[in-house]
Amino acid sequence: MGRAKDIIVKPISAQDANRIVRAVHYSGKVVNNSQLHLGVFLDGKCGGAMQFGPSLDKRKMLGLVTGTLWNEFIELNRMAFADWLPRNSESRAIGYAFRWIRKTYPQIKWCVSFADGTQCGDGTIYRASGFALTGIKENNQIWEAPTGETFNDTSIRLGIGGERERERASRVLANQPHGRSKQATTGGGAGNH
Repeated sequence: MGRAKDIIVKPISAQDANRIVRAVHYSGKVVNNSQLHLGVFLDGKCGGAMQFGPSLDKRKMLGLVTGTLWNEFIELNRMAFADWLPRNSESRAIGYAFRWIRKTYPQIKWCVSFADGTQCGDGTIYRASGFALTGIKENNQIWEAPTGETFNDTSIRLGIGGERERERASRVLANQPHGRSKQATTGGGAGNH
């Protein structure tokens, strides 16, 4: 396990966690309903963050574990680690986080998270940390603008996503030649919603 044994996991502020996630997570985006923020430290320096909160659609998640009440599970919304943290830091930190959550919030029975195989891997770290794979589905919610920037369809759809993300998508598309932006919007992007 090497230096991963030396990491320390402890609560940090939402502002600090958001800063780390924006800098290190592949999406560069935070989940606004995250309520629990844990920092991952090595040699006194914070190099990672895990953000937990309620699932966006609890009704869909409740059926994963029979008998689960609405307040008995949590979602690992974001996990972002700097490259300089040692190998196996992710699984070690998840283990620490779960033990801390069980002690601090005993009503929490389980955790759900999602791995985006189109962006950052297929959940190997989650499975190594004891997560069960509950399903694989085709990702039809990510679209790529001609600039190479990616957007999640739900984050820019009216009534669901954030206004800032819709504005960013509109700016990206507005700065493209007409032919290219039209192609991006007809492919499931912001122009269709």
